[in-house]
This record gives sequence, C-alpha cells and structure tokens, in this order.
Amino acid sequence: MRTRTLLTLTAAVAALGLTAPASAADTPVLTTTDGAAVAVGDVLDASLASGTTATFYSSATGTSGISCTKSAFAATVTDNPAAPGTATESLTSHSFDTSGCTANVVGVLGVSGITVDNLPYTAGVSSDGTVSVTPGAGSAIQSTVRLRTLLGTINCVYQAPSLTGTASNADNSITFTNQQFTKTSGSSLCFANAFFTAKYSPVTKGGVAVNVN
Repeated sequence: MRTRTLLTLTAAVAALGLTAPASAADTPVLTTTDGAAVAVGDVLDASLASGTTATFYSSATGTSGISCTKSAFAATVTDNPAAPGTATESLTSHSFDTSGCTANVVGVLGVSGITVDNLPYTAGVSSDGTVSVTPGAGSAIQSTVRLRTLLGTINCVYQAPSLTGTASNADNSITFTNQQFTKTSGSSLCFANAFFTAKYSPVTKGGVAVNVN
C-alpha cells in the first residue's frame, strides 16, 4: 500500500509540473551581472581599474622601477563549466600604453615599450576566485621592456613560469600582486627581478561586467 501511495504522489507531482528547483550546478562559473551565461568563444576584456597603475618594481617591497597608467587585456573563453569549477580562457592580448609609463631607475630616461611575448597564454578562473595564467608547453610568460638611456635604447627581457591572481565580484576585478619575473637578458641597467602588480576592473563581456560563481 505504501509503495502504491508513493507512486501515486510521484505521478501527481509530474502531472502538475511540480519539479524541483534548478540546482546550483546549472550555473556556470562565468556569468554576466545581468544573469546570462558566458559562452565559449565570447571575448572578455578589461583595463586598469580607475585611479590605479600597473607596476614593475625591482623588489616586492620597493618603489623603484616602472609604473604605467594604461594597460588592458583580452581573452577568449574556451570552457565555462558548471560551478563550482574552473573556466578557461585563451589570453590573446595584454598591452601597455607606454605614453602613460614612467621609470625611476637610475640611468633610465624613460620607457619606449613593454611587449608581452609568447601569446596566447592559458588563463584559468576558479569558483574560489583563484586566477592562474600559464604559457604554452615549452614556453614561458615573457615581457620585453625597452628603456631609453643616455647610451641609447636597451632591451630587458623578463620571464615567469606562471602568474597567480585573484578575481573579485565586488568590483568585477582581477588583481595580480607582486608576481615575480626574472631577467633573462639585458644590460646592467635592467633590474634583476621585476615584481608585477596590477588591478584590472571591470572585466566585461560586450560592455557587461562578469561575475565568478
């Protein structure tokens, strides 16, 4: 009798269309603030948070090095699984406008260029807010910094095996703090290490801010 009662109740619920609410697993890791899922192939982009700078300092606690007021990135989404999980992106562009860059390194007159090499990189954004950036197999994350000196322009090449940042829904930002690069070539005017710090906000898709779930 009990089995028949349960079967009858189940049939009645189905007939009335009373289904259980959607689970959290139906929500992908990346959504826009208007509630839409970010699709594979969508392009996400961001510039520096208003009033902030991107810095390459010679030490994690110092203020000697390079500071830029203009920087931006763009990445194409390659996977956006259900949360909790890790969405992946192909970082295809990361630029620094050197018209807004200054240097306070002894012997350096200014910054001629900063190029992010070896693109694309793979970026992972996890539900807990962890952001990872890794290069292709057999490669490295690399930046070439061109500095103007009294003796002409010099090239300083820096590499890192990976970068780690933090995503926040409070301002739809991604922040990198003191990510260490090591000089692989360049003159003695190039500092031995470059510690990269920057905050990009808001991260958007088509002008709409993106949340991490």
